[in-house]
Amino acid sequence: MNDATGKTDGDAAEPTGGTKEPSREGNGGRIVLLTILALVLLVGGAYVAAYVGAGAKVPRGTTVAGVEIGGLEKAAAVDRLEDALAERDAIEVTIGDKQTTLSAAEAGISIDAPASVEAAGGGKSWSPGRLWDYYTGGGDIDPVVTVDEDAFAATIEELNTSHGTAPKDGAVVFTDGKAGSTAGASGTGIEADPARDALVAAYVDGTTADLDVVELEPDIDQADVQRALNEFANPAVSGPVVLTFEDHEVRLTPEEFTPALTLVPVDGALQPELDKEKLDDLVRSRFSGDMGQPVDATVALVDGKPTVVPSEPGVDYEPAEIAKAFMDVVTKTSGRTAAVPSHVTDPEFTTEDAKALNIVEEVSSFTTYYPHAAYRNTNLSRAGELIDGTVLKPGETFSLNGIVGERTAANGFAKGTIISNGVYRQDYGGGVSQMATTVFNAMFFAGLEDVEHKPHSFYIDRYPVGREATVVWGALDMSFKNDTDHGVLIDVVVKKSTPGSRGSVTVTMYSTKTWDITTSTSDRYRYTSPGTRELTVADCTPNGGQSGFDIDVFRYFHKPGQSAVERTEKFHTRYLPADKVVCK
Repeated sequence: MNDATGKTDGDAAEPTGGTKEPSREGNGGRIVLLTILALVLLVGGAYVAAYVGAGAKVPRGTTVAGVEIGGLEKAAAVDRLEDALAERDAIEVTIGDKQTTLSAAEAGISIDAPASVEAAGGGKSWSPGRLWDYYTGGGDIDPVVTVDEDAFAATIEELNTSHGTAPKDGAVVFTDGKAGSTAGASGTGIEADPARDALVAAYVDGTTADLDVVELEPDIDQADVQRALNEFANPAVSGPVVLTFEDHEVRLTPEEFTPALTLVPVDGALQPELDKEKLDDLVRSRFSGDMGQPVDATVALVDGKPTVVPSEPGVDYEPAEIAKAFMDVVTKTSGRTAAVPSHVTDPEFTTEDAKALNIVEEVSSFTTYYPHAAYRNTNLSRAGELIDGTVLKPGETFSLNGIVGERTAANGFAKGTIISNGVYRQDYGGGVSQMATTVFNAMFFAGLEDVEHKPHSFYIDRYPVGREATVVWGALDMSFKNDTDHGVLIDVVVKKSTPGSRGSVTVTMYSTKTWDITTSTSDRYRYTSPGTRELTVADCTPNGGQSGFDIDVFRYFHKPGQSAVERTEKFHTRYLPADKVVCK
């Protein structure tokens, strides 16, 4: 039954005000969480402290090659290790019953201090293993050793020189076109690999290295020699080798080609080696003349007229192709003929180049005369032979000394009268100054550029006064430049003297005319008197003496067919007096 409140029996009335009582389970969870957090902070702090304590230090108790570096920062550990190793260079060595000392540095043996410290555990890391090693690790750590193999090999070679006998390789040699051999021989010495291990261990531990002297076999033994004889040397000398070049054939006998062949040791075997340059020289020596070489075009006088002589292509052969063809057949016992591939080679100066020189007409000619003398006939003819046919391209310079060369007997010259230090004496090339003077005057009237010329020290009356030149090998030259836009062809004709007639030298230049040249000569002035000299030398030539003087020569440049002077050039010459020479 309902009471006055309207509530049924059994219902508990909810309070209408106040707070709810906390749950006992909720309080317990918060306590656990706080406890875990506190533990994490405690462990984390300890880990951080361990990391900070370890830093970049090497694990405590660590030694490398007997040097204590434990507990040191990485950089400090490297410094200590390097300082200690700097004092450790000598390695005590026992070889048989002999003792010696080696320098580790000279033997190329060293300890890499930074790498060794790194290997020992030096350096910062959050790794638990690294921290564990720092606090519990340590001990003797193997160092990182490096070996300079070149320096080490040199050391072993020195030891073997002083404590052993070198093995002798077998060899195959060619003599007079036949193959022969020399036997190898074993030696005694120290093997490199065991020695390396012993020396490194002695250096690291500070102990003595015991090195054994053993028998050393040659790299090339008798089996290697026999193999080289069978496979190469004996077949190579079995007969001639024939190389064909287009329609030309070169036959080479073993006596001729074996000087270009050798057998050299390579990786324990004898390998054939060919001197390509020597073979190329041998083969080309069999070519007749300039066979196969291209011919440059030029300009020459034909029936008295400048004519272009056409260029010709050539056929050439690469030394490498000659070598390949030879090696392809030299070990065959039959069919020892090979064709060498060829290629066409163009001339450097073509027919079109020669035509472009525009050498079409005579532009100057000059003749000088000389009294009879056999040496003058010889020397002037030889100089003319060397100069005749010279072609100067635009911008090129003619040098008489450069073309004629040194005046010697081997070069075709005879002894004759020359002027030296103001007096006449005998020497090779006497009279060549006549050629220099004639070429100079041809150049003068061709309007070309004078580069170098020097008149004789005193005047010689068969030469044009103020327009002549002398030459001395290695001291005085006569040279000029082709400063025109056209080529210049030089033609020389020497008519030899006879006891009853004078000789003559005529130099003619051909080109395209650029200038008409006229000239004038001043009066002689500033005369100087000769002296008298008495000489006792064996080749003394007496001289009556003559006065010296100054003179000026003028060259006037006119455009072809024009009278107006475009340019004037002055040549000043001072002739010294020619002393009277009395021979005693």
